[in-house]
Amino acid sequence: MFCSAKQIAIVIDDIGYHQRDLDILNLPGQVTFSVLPHTPYAQTFAERASKINKELLLHIPMQALDNSKALGPGALTESMSKSELQATLGHALASLPQVKGVNNHMGSELTQLTEPMKWTMEVLKKRGLYFLDSRTTSQSEAQNAANFYGVANVSRHVFLDNVVTTQQLTQQLEELKVKAEHFNYAIAIAHPYPETVAFLQKALPELEKQGYQLVPLSQLVETKYIQLAKAEQKQSE
Repeated sequence: MFCSAKQIAIVIDDIGYHQRDLDILNLPGQVTFSVLPHTPYAQTFAERASKINKELLLHIPMQALDNSKALGPGALTESMSKSELQATLGHALASLPQVKGVNNHMGSELTQLTEPMKWTMEVLKKRGLYFLDSRTTSQSEAQNAANFYGVANVSRHVFLDNVVTTQQLTQQLEELKVKAEHFNYAIAIAHPYPETVAFLQKALPELEKQGYQLVPLSQLVETKYIQLAKAEQKQSE
């Protein structure tokens, strides 16, 4: 449903490795969480999040340009055949049935490759899931592939915590607000760092006072397509 307030979605990536991740569910408002598959606390987190109506994504590891980075379990790589990639992704999704969408963990190499992205989107289309492109490379083909298969998709505008200082977090949140003013909605990705969590505990309640609405990511996906439909209608009139 479209709202006059500027809508913001904040996605916390990299959930699942640490018991302390469970405490992040205490963040105020409709924060969205992206859970790494087959990690020690993934399923416990997903079950608890669902009970309090927090939206979840699958944070699927994808091959990076820097091969020295450990991808973690459930990773999709360029060496996989179509059947291997789709089976790996399907297994990860089956382990977290609560998710409404998927975004990439790393993936600066794989998201540039058209065929693996098409194979990924085939799976998401069949399951009725949306895709958030984390935009770890400007050359990403993920959204093109999603559009080809009719998979609802959006992309990240801002990384909140590439540098974890209060000054930088504040600066990035201000950038997010500027994006929200420009597009009527904006999407940030953050991580479960203690500094980020402490910052968001204070900053999130202020957003509504400032005329922004914190919403689950799926609501922004709907907003995007409502806006596109309105624009197309205007052009046809």
